[in-house]
Amino acid sequence: MSNKLTRLGLTLALALGVTQAQAETRITYKSAKSTSSYYQMGVQIAEAVKAGSDGGIIVTVEESQGSVQNVMEARVRGGDYVFTTPPVLVALAQGGKAMFEGKGDPKFDEIRALFPIPSLTMHFVMSAKSGVTDFADLEGKTLLLGKGSFGANEGAKYLKLFDLDGKVDLAEVELSNAVAALKNGQIDGFVTAGSWPAPNVIEAAASSDVQVLSLNDDQIAQTKRAKLVIPAGTYAGQEEDIVTTSLPVAAFTTTAMDDDTAYALTKTFWDEKAAMGADAPWWNGVDEALMANITGKLHPGAVRYYTEAGFDLTDAQK
Repeated sequence: MSNKLTRLGLTLALALGVTQAQAETRITYKSAKSTSSYYQMGVQIAEAVKAGSDGGIIVTVEESQGSVQNVMEARVRGGDYVFTTPPVLVALAQGGKAMFEGKGDPKFDEIRALFPIPSLTMHFVMSAKSGVTDFADLEGKTLLLGKGSFGANEGAKYLKLFDLDGKVDLAEVELSNAVAALKNGQIDGFVTAGSWPAPNVIEAAASSDVQVLSLNDDQIAQTKRAKLVIPAGTYAGQEEDIVTTSLPVAAFTTTAMDDDTAYALTKTFWDEKAAMGADAPWWNGVDEALMANITGKLHPGAVRYYTEAGFDLTDAQK
């Protein structure tokens, strides 16, 4: 009898284990390099989703070399794949343009958005000693752009757009040393792009007097980027709003993901966003207004959530 009871107990335990495994949904979230703020955001999302779903959804964060790689992998990944990228890259992939020329794939047409995450936000950070308060004042100053990053490329583009190309001395210093170089007077300012509030801008503003430049409406129009306002008080000594530009970023999946999972992920993200913002202020910049920057289609499961929550969606998003 005891052997029968033992076998019965094992059978029940195995059955329970199978049921629990079936109830648990596993997601791979591919974001950015492990040293970046966007990788850290992925870790925060993973923790929030686990907490918000009572362990029903487990997210594994996977390192990436960049947004283009994330989009390319959508061709071969399954329904458990979530990745981050600017919406503009999805449009380019679906059109077979720019870096996706000759690399088109029908799978790109199956990419669908879930929710926005903090935008890549441009910061032109100048020391108060430099006397620079607008872009015209940059002439003859020493500016650190860095190399190879979105911020470096975007910063160089803005100098050309605003007739400053060749009129600004570009420092040969690594961006990681920007705050120290600004503080000791090696440079007059530096350019950085990332979520706001940006850690290196927080550090610069806390250690010395800085001025983060604002763009006017004409300048923003020239950049062809989205306008973004960083509220007064975000950085130490910042008494007025900073008007700047950004490159929107969102979390995407494909139609291979089932509607219920997409719904649960989207709902849990928004439900847990306030708690994430309490730990990491960059989440406080994500709100319903950023939905307008998602120009392509949303996943049907996400659409269900947004409809229930009363979000205004465009016809192109549905």
